[in-house]
Amino acid sequence: MKEHEGSGVKRGIVWAIGGLVLAAGVLGGIKALQIGAMIAQGEQMVPPPESVSTAKVERRAWQPELKAVGSLSPVQGVMISAELSGVVRQIAFENGATVRAGDLLVQLDTELEEAQLRSAEAQAELALLELDRARKLRDDKTIARSEWDAVESRHKQALASVEALRATIAKKTLRAPFAGRAGIRQVNVGQFVDAGNPIVTLQSMDPIYADFFMPQQRLAELATGLRVRVETDSCPGKEFGGTLSAINAEVEAATRNIRLQATVPNPDGVLRPGMFVRVAVLLAGKEDLLTIPATSVLYAPYGNSVFVLEQADGGGRVARQRFVRLGPSMGDYIAVSQGLKEGEEVVSAGAFKLRGGMPVTVNNAISPETHLRPRPDDT
Repeated sequence: MKEHEGSGVKRGIVWAIGGLVLAAGVLGGIKALQIGAMIAQGEQMVPPPESVSTAKVERRAWQPELKAVGSLSPVQGVMISAELSGVVRQIAFENGATVRAGDLLVQLDTELEEAQLRSAEAQAELALLELDRARKLRDDKTIARSEWDAVESRHKQALASVEALRATIAKKTLRAPFAGRAGIRQVNVGQFVDAGNPIVTLQSMDPIYADFFMPQQRLAELATGLRVRVETDSCPGKEFGGTLSAINAEVEAATRNIRLQATVPNPDGVLRPGMFVRVAVLLAGKEDLLTIPATSVLYAPYGNSVFVLEQADGGGRVARQRFVRLGPSMGDYIAVSQGLKEGEEVVSAGAFKLRGGMPVTVNNAISPETHLRPRPDDT
């Protein structure tokens, strides 16, 4: 009896375990079917198209140019200094004024030299009278040769003293050596200045030089007479034309760059020596290049690429990534030497969010403006 009851309990346990296993299997199968359906649905789901802006690959005739940065320097520029020491008696110019060649700038005290000059001139007049009398006696042969030589020597010495004093007075009268614009004076009336002390700067403003450097590899493309375009942040939106006037005879050993100098007309005087400028040397001839907006390019260490729009099999448009080889740039555009054809449409804005084969919609209303010669508004 007891054995029969024990076998019944065992069968019940077995049936319970079997039921649990069966229920777990059914639930696992249902879950597997659900996951499979979700995967299949995910594979069939197409992401919504991305909104991008596009631009055509266009052929443009570019004026090739070499760009550099530099600074302005005067054609003539000096610091006017005192050659002799003395007290400043007169300042004959205003700070920043335009002066002509020979205009009086500063007069040092010359009272002592002028008194000495009057005495020397009197001595010279007396020596001249003695020379005239000695000449008559010499003609009459009533004077010794040695006495004539002494009289003639005293006359020459008197004239030399006069010239020396006049030169001293001239050195204490500081005049403009050339026409230009004066700076801010560094002396005051009544001030004692030593020889060599700075008085004021004088700069010739029209024309003005633009000094800059180019790599030695560009030397074969450069020649004097080429047109130059100069821009400065001090005059936003304005260009100054000039010509390449000088190419240095040697290449700097430290940088392997060569120094160049352009002459730029400056009739309004808005360009000032020392200004930082951007210089573009316009090379001879023009280049026919395929161009795209610079914003179209995705730069990467393994190669630069763009997204090109193509028609999808089921309708609509997709973006295909294509590697390109780039050329020179100008303004908001960049040239492409390999990888694109004229007339193809590339993504100009929104390329960073694309992957190859993604569907896209074109919305050029949000496309930023592009210019060959952009003028940023810094206001």
